[in-house]
Amino acid sequence: MFKIGLSTPGYVDEELFKLCKKAGIFYLEISPNSDKYKDLDFQKLKEWSEKYGVNIWSFHLPFIPFEKIDISKPSLAKQSVEHLCGFIQKGAEIGIDKFVIHASGEPIDDSEREKRVECSKNSLATLAEFAGKYNAIIAIEDLPRSCLGKNSDEIKELLSAHSSLKVCFDTNHLLTGETHEHFINELAGEIITTHISDYDYVNERHWLPGEGKIHWQSLIKALKAINYDGVWLYEIDFGCPRTIIRPRDLVCEDFVLNAKELFEGKAPTVFSTPKENLGYWD
Repeated sequence: MFKIGLSTPGYVDEELFKLCKKAGIFYLEISPNSDKYKDLDFQKLKEWSEKYGVNIWSFHLPFIPFEKIDISKPSLAKQSVEHLCGFIQKGAEIGIDKFVIHASGEPIDDSEREKRVECSKNSLATLAEFAGKYNAIIAIEDLPRSCLGKNSDEIKELLSAHSSLKVCFDTNHLLTGETHEHFINELAGEIITTHISDYDYVNERHWLPGEGKIHWQSLIKALKAINYDGVWLYEIDFGCPRTIIRPRDLVCEDFVLNAKELFEGKAPTVFSTPKENLGYWD
C-alpha cells in the first residue's frame, strides 16, 4: 500500500543500512541524536545507501537544544537558519531532496505566539529559498504542546511563508483535540512524508502502532483518500521507552510486520504493556 521506511533511531551506521535491507525496509530518514549531527559523514551515507539499495528518503534537521536552535526565536533565528543551511547543502549534495524541520522549540507562551509565528515564517521562507537552489523541499512537521504547528490551522499559516513548503505528518503529535482525519483532509496535497508512531493522546509517546489509541484503519483510509504516495516512515526507537513495557527491543522486522498487518486491515501484533499513571512529561 505504502512504501515502508524508518527514521534512524538516534544513530546512523552501515549496520543499520544492512539490517534494513535484510528486513525489507528500503527507505531511511537520517535523524541522529543531537550530539551526533556534527559527526555525520555524508559521503559514507551515500556509499551505504548505494551499497545496500536503501534510499535516503529524507533528512531530519537538528532542533535541540532549544537554547541554541530555534528558528522562531528572534535572538536565535539568524544563527539557526545558517546552521541548518549547512546541513541542507551537505545533504542535497548527495541527493537528499526532503528536509524535515521543527518550526520552533518550546515552551511558547500565548502572549508571544504571534511574534514567534512571524519569526518562524521568515526563517522558513529563507530556508525554502536556500533548499530550492538544490531542488530540495522543506517539510514542516506538526508538533505537540506549545510548539508552533500544533494543528492544521497553524501549519497552514506556516506554509504561507513560501509556496514550496510542504508538510511532514507526525501521527503522535496532535494533542489539541483535532483528529488525524481532519488534519489530513485540511492539508491534502501538502503532506509529502510521515512520522508514524502511536500514543495515548496525553503526550507524544513514539510507540509502535497498536500500542496506543490511534485508529489506524481510519488514518490509512484518509491518507489513501488524498492519494498520499510518500513513505510510511516509522519514527520509533528500537529500545523500550520509559512509558511502556516490552519483553525485548524492537528489530527492523517488527516494523515490516506491523506495516503488513495494518495494510491488510488487521489488528497489529502487540507484545507490550503501557505503564500505569503516566504523567504529562513521562
